[in-house]
Amino acid sequence: MRCTHCGAEIPEDQVICPECGAEVQIVPDYNPLEDVLAREVKGSVEGATRQIQTDDIRRYRRDDRTKNVNSTRVLSQGEMDRIRERRRAQTRRPGESDSRRGTGNVRRQSQNTGEFQRRGQNTDELRRQRQNTGEIRRQRQQKRLEAAKRKRRRLLIAIFAVLVVIAGGIYIAYQNSYTGMINKGNRAIQSREYDSALNYFERAIVKDRSRPEAYTGSAEVYRDQGDLESAENVFLDAIETQPTNTELYQAAIQFYMDTEQQAKVSVLLQNCDDDSVLKAVSDYVSAAPEFSPEAGTYSEVQEITLSSETGGDIYYTDDGTDPTAEIGIAYTEPILLQTEGTVEIRAIAVNANGIPSVVSSGSFTIEFPIADAPAVTPSTGRYTEATEITITVPEGYTAYYTMDGSTPDPSSSTTYQYSGPVQMPENTQTIFNAILVNNNNGKSTAVTTRNYITTQ
Repeated sequence: MRCTHCGAEIPEDQVICPECGAEVQIVPDYNPLEDVLAREVKGSVEGATRQIQTDDIRRYRRDDRTKNVNSTRVLSQGEMDRIRERRRAQTRRPGESDSRRGTGNVRRQSQNTGEFQRRGQNTDELRRQRQNTGEIRRQRQQKRLEAAKRKRRRLLIAIFAVLVVIAGGIYIAYQNSYTGMINKGNRAIQSREYDSALNYFERAIVKDRSRPEAYTGSAEVYRDQGDLESAENVFLDAIETQPTNTELYQAAIQFYMDTEQQAKVSVLLQNCDDDSVLKAVSDYVSAAPEFSPEAGTYSEVQEITLSSETGGDIYYTDDGTDPTAEIGIAYTEPILLQTEGTVEIRAIAVNANGIPSVVSSGSFTIEFPIADAPAVTPSTGRYTEATEITITVPEGYTAYYTMDGSTPDPSSSTTYQYSGPVQMPENTQTIFNAILVNNNNGKSTAVTTRNYITTQ
């Protein structure tokens, strides 16, 4: 063996390192099977591991008491037996007879034999105990595994039950939700169970009155039964209580488009005052035509022009009937009124998406001027070059005129006193009105009106 202190080789029969003098700490081999024999062999082991008292050890300790270095290694059983035998020989008393030594040896051999037998028996018993212990451990481990499996099984069952409850709750909540009611109503329509369908849609409206699907479903119930008026009233009643709901307007417009009632779209939007709604449905807005000059009574021939803010095609009638794109007169140039009498003009505008506007109308009366009304030249018409407007003013009268279509009033800032020819405005339409005022009594004559359109 080697010294653990200096690494030198130590002979088997020595317990002191020949190089550094460190004492060898003798430790028997460790055998787990012999733990139960520890008490019975304690004396033998202590004897084998006790420091051997020799003169060399005493001298070494006197020379260097500050050292406390031990070399230790594990001895085999054969080495243990040889060391014990040497110790017994060293401690034998002088003069002891060989027969006594022999007797002692026999006794010790007998004791050792008994000891080995006991060790064997104890080893077998220990082995059996360990086998039993291993079996018990395996059984316990198996029980733990089975318990863990049962616990996992119970946990999985509990989780599954919770998921079933959650799924059931979600399903029930969905069935009673707005979407669930809408789906039930649609299925009822497909099976022609109209009363049930209306009931489902009404329940959906109670849950959320702002969404359009329930109203659309209710209208479809009436449509399937040929009752378009009731279907229309579903939307109109909802919009009346929610005048700023864009989605309701869009749903109503879609209903009119699906049922080919495009003319009612403009009627619906005409009553809408919400800018956000009108902006959202701007593609369906069609502005009614405007008349120029405005409806009224005129004393001479008039040209009536029509225009729409949203553009599109304009159709009109002059017999008092409502125009359509099919029966109306397509407006392509100003309408000329050159005979005395009253004419009612009605017009619509149809935008790019085919939505007709509401009907706009105007009544125009032509009455030629009485004798004392001023004479104004030139007459109403279209002019392509600069032209002067003149008023014939009899003696004792003063002429007044306006160029914005209003009736002349000498006290108004928009009324001008005539003092000479007036230049006709270029590239525009001008309604020129003129009167004569009697310088003596201040009475005014009838109005003379001229409608001038100048182009270049």
